[in-house]
Amino acid sequence: MIELLAPAGDFEKLKVALHYGADAVYFSGQNYSLRANAKNFSNEEIVKAVKIAHDVNKKVYVTVNIIFHDEDFSGLESYLKFLDQTGVDGIMVSDIAVIELCSNLLLKLEVYLSTQASVLNEEAALFYKSLGVKRIVLAREALKEDIQTIKKVTNLELEAFIHGAMCTGFSGRCILSNYITGRDSNRGGCAQICRWNFNYQDEEKKHLSDNFSLASKDLSMAPYLKEMKDAGIYSFKIEGRMRSIYYIATVIHSYRLLIKNLGNKNQITAYTRFIHNVLDRCANRETTPQFFNKMAGADEQYYLNSRLEVSNQDFLGIVIENKDNIITIEQRNYFKLNDEVQFFGPNIDNLNYIIDNIYNEKLDKIEVANHPQMIIKIKAILPVSTGDIMRWNLFVSK
Repeated sequence: MIELLAPAGDFEKLKVALHYGADAVYFSGQNYSLRANAKNFSNEEIVKAVKIAHDVNKKVYVTVNIIFHDEDFSGLESYLKFLDQTGVDGIMVSDIAVIELCSNLLLKLEVYLSTQASVLNEEAALFYKSLGVKRIVLAREALKEDIQTIKKVTNLELEAFIHGAMCTGFSGRCILSNYITGRDSNRGGCAQICRWNFNYQDEEKKHLSDNFSLASKDLSMAPYLKEMKDAGIYSFKIEGRMRSIYYIATVIHSYRLLIKNLGNKNQITAYTRFIHNVLDRCANRETTPQFFNKMAGADEQYYLNSRLEVSNQDFLGIVIENKDNIITIEQRNYFKLNDEVQFFGPNIDNLNYIIDNIYNEKLDKIEVANHPQMIIKIKAILPVSTGDIMRWNLFVSK
């Protein structure tokens, strides 16, 4: 059994994540979260989100994972009681004081240890287990051997990131943002200083470049899912509460396919190769497995003049309706007649199609879809459904 856990930065992303096959979603309320710049959820929205997820037998986890200062505890007890009464399945916390408070309040929801606690060893895992933690979200820096040992010794549920951004510093310990911008990275204000370009000087302070970077490449565990499962990982977690709906849909869909085919030795190699290419295109940074199979080194980082981040326009539209062989699409990027595109969704893997007709809302023929979020129609007999996505056929030159 594997849980595919998706980020939900707002309601639209939550619905997309569930639609594309996530078993559970995680998000935060208006306070106590490390993604203060995401839209996040009001209390009323949390109630609604829990109902939406539970209605389709999916789970909801809420992050309460900042490193608390004294003033941050104001209102926390009532908030935790609210989450418990709302039916939230679990909360992700990093501060020992919050774990103790949850225990004293006798909450029904489960308490999970956030990756911000940076657990890498069995002694730390056993300590948190003794406090009542039911699941540990392992540090992003965990090696396979660390995972195997922690699982064997604790038998706790283990959760690990399989895709998304990495921290350049040790996750949960970085204070670059605090020093340079005054925004507390451990209380939701990270300014992502590690993504900046810096001036580069030699030992004699001679200026060499304006483009020195110390950023990590992104994480992708697509080739190692079976090894992660065998090592003891139960929940496969995707990072990205501030990413686009196209990113969420693409990543969830891709990993759902990989998980579905884990037991098929004949299929998994081909699927992994194809999906690795798909995943590499949906974000603007290179990906590597980072720490799982070895200590990360120079190949897992960006350094001087080595960083190239190019946003693509693969996301062409989202299907609104398919009725009477007329497919209604909300356009997201420019496309035209005779373009080779691809549809994907929870009920179709990848469906290639050459656009041989385009109509506007009045069913007048047009040749291009060139206005952001314009509504267009295509007459075609295709097995696509509401919420499916149209993108470029990724392996055809445009």
